[in-house]
Amino acid sequence: MADVQFALGQALSVIGDQAGDNRALQEAVEAFREALKEWTRERVPLHWATAQNALGNALETLGERESGTETLQKAVEAYREALKEYTRERVPLDWATTQNNLGTALGTLGERESGTETLQKAVEAFREALKEGTRERVPLQWAMTQNNLGTALGTLGERESGTETLQKAVEAFREALKEFTKEAAPYWHNIAQQNLDRANAWLTQRRGNK
Repeated sequence: MADVQFALGQALSVIGDQAGDNRALQEAVEAFREALKEWTRERVPLHWATAQNALGNALETLGERESGTETLQKAVEAYREALKEYTRERVPLDWATTQNNLGTALGTLGERESGTETLQKAVEAFREALKEGTRERVPLQWAMTQNNLGTALGTLGERESGTETLQKAVEAFREALKEFTKEAAPYWHNIAQQNLDRANAWLTQRRGNK
Protein backbone atom coordinates (compact mmCIF):
# COMPACT_ATOMS: atom_id res chain seq x y z
CA MET A 1 0.00 0.00 0.00
CA ALA A 2 2.84 2.38 0.83
CA ASP A 3 4.37 1.71 -2.60
CA VAL A 4 1.12 2.74 -4.26
CA GLN A 5 0.74 5.87 -2.11
CA PHE A 6 4.33 6.88 -2.80
CA ALA A 7 3.92 6.38 -6.57
CA LEU A 8 0.67 8.36 -6.44
CA GLY A 9 2.46 11.15 -4.58
CA GLN A 10 5.23 11.23 -7.17
CA ALA A 11 2.75 11.43 -10.05
CA LEU A 12 0.71 14.16 -8.34
CA SER A 13 3.91 16.10 -7.60
CA VAL A 14 4.84 16.10 -11.28
CA ILE A 15 1.35 17.30 -12.25
CA GLY A 16 1.37 19.95 -9.54
CA ASP A 17 4.84 21.16 -10.48
CA GLN A 18 4.44 21.23 -14.25
CA ALA A 19 0.80 22.33 -14.45
CA GLY A 20 0.91 24.80 -11.58
CA ASP A 21 -1.79 22.76 -9.85
CA ASN A 22 -1.65 23.44 -6.11
CA ARG A 23 -4.50 21.01 -5.40
CA ALA A 24 -2.43 18.22 -6.94
CA LEU A 25 0.51 19.19 -4.71
CA GLN A 26 -1.72 19.13 -1.63
CA GLU A 27 -2.91 15.66 -2.63
CA ALA A 28 0.72 14.61 -3.16
CA VAL A 29 1.51 15.74 0.39
CA GLU A 30 -1.37 13.63 1.69
CA ALA A 31 -0.20 10.61 -0.33
CA PHE A 32 3.36 10.83 0.99
CA ARG A 33 2.07 11.14 4.56
CA GLU A 34 -0.03 8.03 3.99
CA ALA A 35 3.03 6.18 2.69
CA LEU A 36 4.97 7.23 5.80
CA LYS A 37 2.43 5.51 8.05
CA GLU A 38 3.68 2.18 6.70
CA TRP A 39 7.22 3.16 5.71
CA THR A 40 8.34 3.88 9.25
CA ARG A 41 11.89 4.83 10.17
CA GLU A 42 12.20 1.71 12.33
CA ARG A 43 10.97 -0.70 9.66
CA VAL A 44 12.46 0.66 6.41
CA PRO A 45 14.76 3.60 7.22
CA LEU A 46 15.87 4.44 3.66
CA HIS A 47 12.34 4.19 2.24
CA TRP A 48 11.23 6.45 5.10
CA ALA A 49 13.95 8.96 4.21
CA THR A 50 13.02 8.82 0.51
CA ALA A 51 9.39 9.57 1.35
CA GLN A 52 10.39 12.38 3.72
CA ASN A 53 12.52 13.95 0.97
CA ALA A 54 9.66 13.63 -1.55
CA LEU A 55 7.27 15.14 1.00
CA GLY A 56 9.70 18.01 1.44
CA ASN A 57 9.83 18.59 -2.30
CA ALA A 58 6.04 18.80 -2.59
CA LEU A 59 5.78 21.08 0.44
CA GLU A 60 8.58 23.29 -0.86
CA THR A 61 6.96 23.78 -4.26
CA LEU A 62 3.64 24.49 -2.58
CA GLY A 63 5.28 26.85 -0.09
CA GLU A 64 6.98 28.85 -2.82
CA ARG A 65 3.57 29.52 -4.39
CA GLU A 66 1.84 30.43 -1.14
CA SER A 67 2.35 33.50 0.97
CA GLY A 68 3.58 33.07 4.51
CA THR A 69 6.12 30.61 5.84
CA GLU A 70 4.23 27.70 7.43
CA THR A 71 4.42 25.30 4.46
CA LEU A 72 8.09 26.10 3.85
CA GLN A 73 8.84 25.40 7.51
CA LYS A 74 7.16 22.00 7.12
CA ALA A 75 9.35 21.35 4.05
CA VAL A 76 12.44 22.16 6.11
CA GLU A 77 11.27 19.75 8.81
CA ALA A 78 10.73 16.97 6.25
CA TYR A 79 14.22 17.41 4.77
CA ARG A 80 15.78 17.39 8.23
CA GLU A 81 13.93 14.17 8.98
CA ALA A 82 15.22 12.61 5.75
CA LEU A 83 18.79 13.53 6.66
CA LYS A 84 18.55 11.43 9.83
CA GLU A 85 18.81 8.32 7.61
CA TYR A 86 20.18 9.83 4.40
CA THR A 87 23.60 10.20 6.01
CA ARG A 88 26.75 11.24 4.22
CA GLU A 89 28.40 7.92 5.07
CA ARG A 90 25.52 5.71 3.92
CA VAL A 91 24.21 7.46 0.79
CA PRO A 92 26.50 10.41 -0.04
CA LEU A 93 24.73 11.62 -3.18
CA ASP A 94 21.24 11.35 -1.66
CA TRP A 95 22.63 13.21 1.34
CA ALA A 96 24.00 15.94 -0.96
CA THR A 97 20.73 16.22 -2.91
CA THR A 98 18.72 16.52 0.30
CA GLN A 99 21.14 19.11 1.70
CA ASN A 100 20.60 21.11 -1.50
CA ASN A 101 16.84 20.75 -1.14
CA LEU A 102 17.06 21.85 2.49
CA GLY A 103 19.13 24.86 1.45
CA THR A 104 16.58 25.84 -1.18
CA ALA A 105 13.70 25.72 1.30
CA LEU A 106 15.71 27.64 3.90
CA GLY A 107 16.72 30.20 1.28
CA THR A 108 13.12 30.89 0.27
CA LEU A 109 12.13 31.01 3.93
CA GLY A 110 14.98 33.39 4.68
CA GLU A 111 13.93 35.74 1.89
CA ARG A 112 10.49 36.07 3.51
CA GLU A 113 11.83 36.58 7.01
CA SER A 114 13.69 39.55 8.37
CA GLY A 115 17.21 39.03 9.65
CA THR A 116 19.91 36.73 8.34
CA GLU A 117 19.90 33.57 10.50
CA THR A 118 17.82 31.40 8.15
CA LEU A 119 19.79 32.56 5.10
CA GLN A 120 23.02 31.64 6.87
CA LYS A 121 21.60 28.17 7.50
CA ALA A 122 20.76 27.92 3.78
CA VAL A 123 24.36 28.80 2.90
CA GLU A 124 25.60 26.11 5.31
CA ALA A 125 23.32 23.50 3.72
CA PHE A 126 24.53 24.30 0.19
CA ARG A 127 28.15 24.12 1.30
CA GLU A 128 27.46 20.73 2.86
CA ALA A 129 25.88 19.54 -0.40
CA LEU A 130 28.99 20.53 -2.36
CA LYS A 131 31.17 18.24 -0.24
CA GLU A 132 29.72 15.18 -1.98
CA GLY A 133 27.90 16.68 -4.96
CA THR A 134 31.21 17.56 -6.59
CA ARG A 135 31.86 18.89 -10.07
CA GLU A 136 33.67 15.69 -11.02
CA ARG A 137 30.88 13.40 -9.83
CA VAL A 138 27.69 15.29 -10.78
CA PRO A 139 28.65 18.40 -12.79
CA LEU A 140 25.18 19.82 -13.48
CA GLN A 141 23.94 19.15 -9.95
CA TRP A 142 27.15 20.83 -8.68
CA ALA A 143 26.43 23.85 -10.87
CA MET A 144 22.84 24.02 -9.60
CA THR A 145 24.02 23.98 -6.01
CA GLN A 146 26.61 26.67 -6.77
CA ASN A 147 23.86 28.80 -8.32
CA ASN A 148 21.64 28.21 -5.28
CA LEU A 149 24.55 29.06 -2.97
CA GLY A 150 25.13 32.28 -4.91
CA THR A 151 21.46 33.22 -4.60
CA ALA A 152 21.48 32.74 -0.82
CA LEU A 153 24.77 34.61 -0.46
CA GLY A 154 23.47 37.43 -2.66
CA THR A 155 20.34 37.91 -0.55
CA LEU A 156 22.45 37.70 2.59
CA GLY A 157 24.95 40.20 1.18
CA GLU A 158 22.21 42.68 0.34
CA ARG A 159 21.14 42.67 4.01
CA GLU A 160 24.63 42.89 5.45
CA SER A 161 27.07 45.75 5.31
CA GLY A 162 30.37 45.35 3.54
CA THR A 163 31.21 43.48 0.35
CA GLU A 164 32.62 40.12 1.45
CA THR A 165 29.38 38.12 1.19
CA LEU A 166 28.43 39.69 -2.14
CA GLN A 167 31.89 38.82 -3.47
CA LYS A 168 31.33 35.20 -2.42
CA ALA A 169 28.00 35.26 -4.29
CA VAL A 170 29.79 36.43 -7.44
CA GLU A 171 32.32 33.62 -7.05
CA ALA A 172 29.55 31.02 -6.67
CA PHE A 173 27.75 32.19 -9.82
CA ARG A 174 31.03 32.12 -11.75
CA GLU A 175 31.55 28.55 -10.59
CA ALA A 176 28.04 27.59 -11.73
CA LEU A 177 28.71 29.03 -15.19
CA LYS A 178 31.66 26.67 -15.65
CA GLU A 179 29.14 23.86 -16.19
CA PHE A 180 26.05 25.90 -17.08
CA THR A 181 27.41 26.72 -20.52
CA LYS A 182 25.31 28.01 -23.41
CA GLU A 183 25.77 24.67 -25.13
CA ALA A 184 25.16 22.29 -22.22
CA ALA A 185 22.41 24.12 -20.34
CA PRO A 186 21.25 27.28 -22.17
CA TYR A 187 18.28 27.99 -19.85
CA TRP A 188 20.35 27.72 -16.67
CA HIS A 189 23.23 29.57 -18.30
CA ASN A 190 20.94 32.57 -18.74
CA ILE A 191 19.63 32.29 -15.17
CA ALA A 192 23.12 32.07 -13.64
CA GLN A 193 24.39 34.89 -15.85
CA GLN A 194 21.50 37.14 -14.77
CA ASN A 195 22.22 36.26 -11.15
CA LEU A 196 25.91 37.07 -11.64
CA ASP A 197 25.07 40.41 -13.28
CA ARG A 198 22.77 41.32 -10.38
CA ALA A 199 25.36 40.38 -7.76
CA ASN A 200 28.03 42.38 -9.59
CA ALA A 201 25.70 45.38 -9.74
CA TRP A 202 25.10 45.20 -5.98
CA LEU A 203 28.83 44.84 -5.42
CA THR A 204 29.63 47.86 -7.59
CA GLN A 205 26.97 49.93 -5.85
CA ARG A 206 28.19 48.90 -2.39
CA ARG A 207 31.79 49.74 -3.25
CA GLY A 208 30.72 53.09 -4.69
CA ASN A 209 28.89 53.98 -1.48
CA LYS A 210 31.97 53.48 0.68
